[in-house]
Amino acid sequence: MRPDFSVLFLTTLIGAGQGLFLALFTVQLYALAALLPAPDGHAFYAHGSLLALALLVGGLVASFFHLGRPERAWRSAAKWRTSWLSREVIVLPALMGVVLLYGGAHLLGWKPTLLILPSGLVLDATVGLGVVGTLLAFALFLCTAMIYACLPFLREWASPLTVVNYTLLGGASGFTLAAAFAAWAAPEVTHFLAGWALVLTLLGLVSRSASLIRNARLKPKSTIQTAIGIKHPNIVQKAVGFLGGSFNTREFCHGKPAGTLRSVKWVFLAAAFVVPLALLAAAGSSGPVLALAFAVQYLGLLAERWFFFAQANHPQNLYYQAVA
Repeated sequence: MRPDFSVLFLTTLIGAGQGLFLALFTVQLYALAALLPAPDGHAFYAHGSLLALALLVGGLVASFFHLGRPERAWRSAAKWRTSWLSREVIVLPALMGVVLLYGGAHLLGWKPTLLILPSGLVLDATVGLGVVGTLLAFALFLCTAMIYACLPFLREWASPLTVVNYTLLGGASGFTLAAAFAAWAAPEVTHFLAGWALVLTLLGLVSRSASLIRNARLKPKSTIQTAIGIKHPNIVQKAVGFLGGSFNTREFCHGKPAGTLRSVKWVFLAAAFVVPLALLAAAGSSGPVLALAFAVQYLGLLAERWFFFAQANHPQNLYYQAVA
C-alpha cells in the first residue's frame, strides 16, 4: 500500500496524545493511593492535558489532508454501526472533549466529591473524568487499529498484533513524553513515568518484532496463475495495460524497491525502540535527555508507521506488478 503522510501523522500524534493522557491519570491514581507524591494540579495535570489536547488536535488536523472532499468530513461518522473509521471519527472528538474538561477541572480546582469508598478514599470529579477518558483512549486505540486489522485480504494487517502494537506504541510515546514533561512540571514523578515508558517501549519492541516475524512467514494465497486462471508455470507480466497511471497503480503500491523497506525496518527498530530504551535507562531525571528520547522515538514511530503501510501487499498488485 502507498503510505499517506497525513495518516502517518494522524496515527502517531493521536497515539502520543492518548498515551500522555493515560500517563497523567495513572499518576493521579497512584497519588490518590498514596503511592506517589501528589504533583501540582496546575503545572502537571492542567498543562499536561493541554499538551495532550494539542497532540490530538494536531492528529485531527492532519487527517483532513487525507480527504478528497474535506467539506464532507462530517459524513464519515454516519456508518458507525459497521465502520471502524466512523467509530474513530466519533471517539476522537469525545476524547478531546474529556481531556479538555479534565485539564480544566484541575486548572480551576473544580473537584466536587463523587464517591467516598469504605476505606475513606474520596473520589472527585477529576477521577470520574479520568476514568471516562481512559475508556475513550483505549476505545480510540481499538478503533484506529481495527480500521486496518479488519481487512482480511491485507494479511499483514489482519492480526490481533495490529491492535496490540497501536496500543503499546502510542502508550510508549505518550509515557516518554510524560516523563520529559514531568522533569519540568513534577520532578517527583519523573522516575516513575520514565520507568513505565521503558517498560512500554520494551513491550512494544516485543510485539512489533512478533508482527515482523509473523509477516515474514506469510505465504501468498494467490499467484498470477490463479489470478488470471491459467496454470502455465512461466507467466511474466510485461505491462499493466494502461498508457498512463491509474488509481490502482498509485494508491495500492508504494513503488519503492525491497531494499528501501529493509532499510526503513532497521531504522524504525533502532529509532523507535533501541535508542529510546538506552536514553530512558540513562536519563535519570534529566529533562533534555528524556525530551531527546521522545523526539527520537516519535521520528522512529513515523518510520514504523510508513513501513506498516508499505509492507501491506494488496492482492490487486498481482495484476499491476510492472508498469512497463
